Amino acid sequence: MKKDFNEFKKFIKGKKTAVVGIGISNRPLINFLLSLGAEVTAFDKKSENQLGKIAKEFREKNIDLVLGEDYLHNLNEFQVIFKTPSMRIDDPYLVKAKQNGAYITSEMEEFIKYCPAKIYGVTGSDGKTTTTTIIYNILKDHGYKTWIGGNIGTPLFTRINEMKSEDKVVLELSSFQLMTMNVSPEVAVITNISPNHLDIHKDMNEYVNAKKNIFRYQGKKDLLVLNRDNDIVNSMVPEAVGSVIQFSSKRMLNEGGYLKDNSLYIDENEVCKIKEVKLKGMHNVENFLAAFCSIKDDVDIENMRKVAVNFSGVEHRCEFVRSVNGVKYYNDSIASSPTRTLAGLRAFEKPVILIAGGYDKKIPFDTLAEEGYSKIKTLILMGATREKIKLSFDKLKNEKGIKVPIVMVDSLSDAVNKAKELADKGDIITLSPACASFDMFPNFEVRGNSFKDIVNNL
Repeated sequence: MKKDFNEFKKFIKGKKTAVVGIGISNRPLINFLLSLGAEVTAFDKKSENQLGKIAKEFREKNIDLVLGEDYLHNLNEFQVIFKTPSMRIDDPYLVKAKQNGAYITSEMEEFIKYCPAKIYGVTGSDGKTTTTTIIYNILKDHGYKTWIGGNIGTPLFTRINEMKSEDKVVLELSSFQLMTMNVSPEVAVITNISPNHLDIHKDMNEYVNAKKNIFRYQGKKDLLVLNRDNDIVNSMVPEAVGSVIQFSSKRMLNEGGYLKDNSLYIDENEVCKIKEVKLKGMHNVENFLAAFCSIKDDVDIENMRKVAVNFSGVEHRCEFVRSVNGVKYYNDSIASSPTRTLAGLRAFEKPVILIAGGYDKKIPFDTLAEEGYSKIKTLILMGATREKIKLSFDKLKNEKGIKVPIVMVDSLSDAVNKAKELADKGDIITLSPACASFDMFPNFEVRGNSFKDIVNNL
């Protein structure tokens, strides 16, 4: 049963409230809490100069700012704390604040608690954004007033007063957002799980447990959509609180989403032929099947079909950039894990020149070497993980005698120029890093846009 948002308004009014992080997504939240009568203090590691005009704007609104390296030292003076998703709940400053009676929460937690509309939540190691966007497009095509947010789009908590019970909301939820969650959406989707974000999570077990929060607090009437082909995800079936429906690209199912005779099915209804799907790659077939499962009771087959045959994808996901001298360039900057890169490689019909490497999330690259070598013509490595990735391919050469040509470079620009130099007419060059971007770029979007700029200037 959803809570009435008026309860939150009464609760927050006059409360000493801390918001940790003054990033773009938290700025609307800070203004929103202020409009509800909270006494807001905003915290950030950046200095006033680094924040620029937003710091000036907030000071003019009488929002206190706590900035700089030691910015969390006085968190224990607050009654309510909105933490940034990647901040661990066992952070010593949060632990101390909780001991002093602070209510610690996040924007997403409060949104799910009070949102009047039906929520479809999507998580997984790969495919979250595409699956979320597919669900959103199908619901919208059916005629529902539909909202999209979470890890993508605008912060929705600030728009909660505009939402109605008949609306639909689709959320992409990361393990960081889910880690402290004690509330679950009515429809929960887990696309797949493989090692990821082990730079933040203590171990794989903690990462998997965070993902489980997407369904852990569901009710008996709620729905959980699980990947039948992923062993970790499939093992969650007995833990479901409500109904379970599964999807598979490898086997026929009695019900759910599956592939049969080169067609996509939901239950026993054919949605479309695989050759009609605009998005290439079996991973995208799985994203569509997951989406069909989540909304099969809310839309018609025709709406599913229309989106499947027309949807051309989300930016930075196997995105075609341009052809130069008969060589095709693709931007797959979203691929921040080996499994996501593998999925991208499998979408191409021939081995590619792969540009990879980046920030180290403490995850292994052996699977990229063992399962990806046949899809790679030449491997161009950059960033903090380039030596680590090279070691996995060296191991493949030493143990199995399989050699993939490797070139080491110092920058993305060097990588693109080297790829251009090595490419023959008809080749494919793809940026699919298998790593996060933080060693060189603020996020994967900036990395992808930088790649596109370099390619467009060739």
